[in-house]
Amino acid sequence: MMNRIKVVLEEKGIKQTWLAEKLGKSYNMTNSYVQNRSQPSIELLFRIAEILDVNPKDLLAERNEAKSNRNK
Repeated sequence: MMNRIKVVLEEKGIKQTWLAEKLGKSYNMTNSYVQNRSQPSIELLFRIAEILDVNPKDLLAERNEAKSNRNK
């Protein structure tokens, strides 16, 4: 599964360091979520959505979108 955290951060003009601080996570851990190297738990995904004021579904990539991103 891929997430859209990076896209949402860019759309809102929010820095990863700010999100890491709000989550109480290290920058490296937050960056691994943003870069799709690892995926947050469902609970953390909902918390990220709450912090970013978006629907949790907005943080999930559609299957077709994930495939097209992989081919780039």
